[in-house]
Amino acid sequence: MSYYKRHLFICTNMRDDGMCCQQFDALEKRKEVKQYAKELGLTGQGKLRINTAGCLDRCDEGPIAVVYPDDVWYCYETVDDLKQIIHDHLENGVIVERLRI
Repeated sequence: MSYYKRHLFICTNMRDDGMCCQQFDALEKRKEVKQYAKELGLTGQGKLRINTAGCLDRCDEGPIAVVYPDDVWYCYETVDDLKQIIHDHLENGVIVERLRI
């Protein structure tokens, strides 16, 4: 069994040469949803992990997050979008189709 059930990697990269996730306040959104998941008791061994990622090289698609081991990529706009990914996909295994890329 894997140490974590699922990982959510949220790109927080800042690029000087064009569009990047940090232009959408990705770092602050990641901090907020990480704390939210922790408060709900969803993080830790056998559960979920929410990580910062460097550039995931899909900058032109907006702020990006990816779930592993499922290899599902998302574009989100709000913290509520990320919370839905946490509840639907990370916790319950249901892909959020409206955010999937």
